[in-house]
Formats: sequence, structure tokens, C-alpha cells
Amino acid sequence: MSGPTMPAARRWLALGVLCSGTLLVILDGSVVTVALPIIQHDLGFSRSGLAWVVNAYLIAFAGLLLLAGRLGDLIGRKRVLLAGLTVFTVASLLCGVAGSSGELIAARFAQGVGGAMASAVVLGMIVTMFPEPGERARAIGVYSLVQASGAAIGLIAGGVLTQLLSWHWAFFVNVPVGIAAVLLAYRLFPAERGPGLRAGLDLPGAALVTGGLMLLVYAIVEAERHSWGSPRTAGPAALSIVLLAGFVIRQATTRQPLLPLRIFRSRAVSGANLVMLPLVAGMFGFQFLTALYLQRLLDLDALRTGLAFLPAPAAIALVSVGVAGRLAARFGPRTVLVAGLTAIAAGLLLLARVPADARYAVDVLPALVLIGAAFGAVLPALMGQAMSAATPADSGLASGLVNTTQQVGAAIGTAVLAALASARTGALLAQGMGSAAALAGGFRVAYAASAAFALAGVVAAVLVLRRPAKLPAGRPVDA
Repeated sequence: MSGPTMPAARRWLALGVLCSGTLLVILDGSVVTVALPIIQHDLGFSRSGLAWVVNAYLIAFAGLLLLAGRLGDLIGRKRVLLAGLTVFTVASLLCGVAGSSGELIAARFAQGVGGAMASAVVLGMIVTMFPEPGERARAIGVYSLVQASGAAIGLIAGGVLTQLLSWHWAFFVNVPVGIAAVLLAYRLFPAERGPGLRAGLDLPGAALVTGGLMLLVYAIVEAERHSWGSPRTAGPAALSIVLLAGFVIRQATTRQPLLPLRIFRSRAVSGANLVMLPLVAGMFGFQFLTALYLQRLLDLDALRTGLAFLPAPAAIALVSVGVAGRLAARFGPRTVLVAGLTAIAAGLLLLARVPADARYAVDVLPALVLIGAAFGAVLPALMGQAMSAATPADSGLASGLVNTTQQVGAAIGTAVLAALASARTGALLAQGMGSAAALAGGFRVAYAASAAFALAGVVAAVLVLRRPAKLPAGRPVDA
């Protein structure tokens, strides 16, 4: 499915379909978050059981991205995309009609499977469709906008659907959009065969990496409720390390690896993933924290909380589509990343000063705009670096890798920041501080930790991305 085989108008329409599918998957996470209290009441979830409405999806999604990306390279990315969108759409319908907690959790796991299959190949399809550097940069900018703003849009949509209709529509809304995406993708994208499963489907490696990633994400999300020393956390974490270490050994020794380790010889690929991990940890945690802050301390309902986030995706859209490509072309991706990550850290440090009686326009809005604008510049540059060394034969793998890094970073960020905020709030309450002031103190510590994540991304960019990785067309990824 190379770019030149598709007319320009058809390529941009295809990009719209890919971004619509991506937005559908991203929205699902935050739409459901807003609906959780009502779901708990209607289906009789326990407090601990309710977390699995989110965790079941996240574990399946993060665990299967790498395998799904590689499958796309082997059997055709169009096939994997269509299968993923179909599974996601059917699972969304099953979520909407679920009549018990067990049915909903099972359907959410199936949603995660479909979401992983659809998401893993999208970035690889984009870089293959747009081989010309200028067009590719604009296409990645649009894709980055969808990725960066999807969660905030989901908060708004979740508030509207939940308050005006019911929580069921947080899932039903996916069905018509999913069907349309499947039909359009089937018609727009030419058929691909790929080299076949025998060219590199390493079944033992697939089992090791999928099991290891699922256990790792499980351990991270359980750390929100249990200490790292708890058997429920430490056991899965230790086993995940063993499985992932076995996966690395397997990839280094087998003749047909699932993940050829040569991909990490590219400083662009290695550096982009090293920067992506702390960046997403900080940004995902920032969205999670700010939603709680606006609801608990500024007393906003679900709908107004979503609307309060609007300046961030607006700033992301303005920068990512309007100027990010020109900035990277003029100053280089590394310079854009360092400057943007520093600006994100500055915005998060502004939030680390918020008082319990904050005023949205003075204490929150400026930070949202600064963070959104900086993220709009950073994400396209980072995505471009992550995919700059990928050949058509392994673009699905590179896409799955960067998506896996994002999901692991999101899990780490949410777990670490939630634990820090809870611990600080508990300590302040024990000292006799009022509940509002104690909550604000917890948020301030967590925001400071988010800034530290962003600064860790700066360090990674400076140390690893020492020079632009612009390879001649067709040069292999291990160059």
C-alpha cells in the first residue's frame, strides 16, 4: 500500500478514516471514565471491581499492540485494521447491552483486543501512504492532534452522553462510527498480502511479550491500590520481568524474531521511545489529576469538567497542524523536543502552585494553554522520529512499538501520580489540615512529579537524539 499507488485526494480521505478509527479508540477510555459512578450503581460493582472496567481494556490493549503491529507487517495492515475495527465495534455493542459486571468486564477486554489491532498499524499505514517528507509531516501532525486531544474530547462527550442519555450510550456511540470506518477502510485501502506468517511470526516470542506486557500493566494498575511490596503487585511484576527478559533473549537468538532487535540501533527509534515513556506518563497523569482537581476542588460536574479542558486540545490543534512541521523543519526535531518538553514542565510547575480555592481563569487556564501548545509541537516531532527509520516492511512493528510505549507510560503515570497524591493528602490530613487544603497539597506534589517526568524526557532527548535521523529512502532500519 505505497503512497504513490493512491491519488492525493484518496490518501487524505484515507488518513481521515485512520484518524477517525484512532479517535474512536482513544475516546473510549475517557468517555467511560466519566460514566463510572453511574455504571457502579446500575451494575452493582464493588469499589475494587469497578477499576476493572478500565483495567481490563488497558491490559488487553497494551499487551497486544506489539504483536498486532507485527501481524500487520506479515499478513497486511489492512486486514489487521479491519479485523480490529470489527472486533472493537462488536465489543462496544456488547458493552452497551451488558447486564452484569462480569459481562461488562469481558466485553471491555474484547474492546481492548480490537483497539490494539486497529491502533497498532495506523501510524505504519500513514508513513507508507505519505512517502514525501512534507506531506508525511503534515499527516503525522493530524494524527498527533487526534492522539493528543482525544482524551480531553472524550471527557466532554462522556459528560454529554451520560447526563443527557445514559452510560450505555458511551459504548453505543461507537457502533455506527465503527461500522462506517470499516466500510470506508475496506473501499479505500488496496489489498495487501504481506510476506506471510512464516516470515517472522515467532509464536514463543509472541507469548512471552504478550504475557509479559499484560502482567507488567496489571502490576502497575494494581499498585494504585496495593503497595509494590504486596504479593498482588510484586508477584506479577517479577514474573513480567522474567517473561520480558526471556523475550529479549529469544529475539536475540531466533532466526525469525517477532521484534528484530536491530530496530533499536536507530538512535531515532530508541530515543523517541525513551522520550515517549516519561512524556506520556506525565501528560496522562496530568489529565487524570486535572479532571479530579476540577471536580473535587472547583466543584465542576462531568460536563463542565470536560469543557474546562477545551483550551488544551484547541492549543494542540493550532500548533500541531499549523506550525509544528515548520518548526521541526527549521530548527530540527531535537531542538523542538527539548524546547517543547521544557515548556510542558513549566506548565506543570505552574499547576504545582494551585491553591485549594483556585480560580480557573487565573490558576488553571494559563497552564492548560501552555501545556497544550507545547504538546502540539512535541508529539508530531516525536512521532516523526519514531517512524523515521522504519521501512515499509517493518512500519507496523515500529508503530506497534511506539504505541506500546505510550500505553505503558500512561499506566506508570497514573499509578505513580495517584499514589503520590494519595500519600501526601493522607499525611496532611493526619497533621490536622482541612480536607480541601490536604487535597490541594496532594495535587501539588503530583503535578510536581508530572513536571519531573517531562524533564526526564528532556534529558533523554539531549542524551540520545544528538543528531537528526534522516535516512535515504529505502535504507534499512538498522543503519
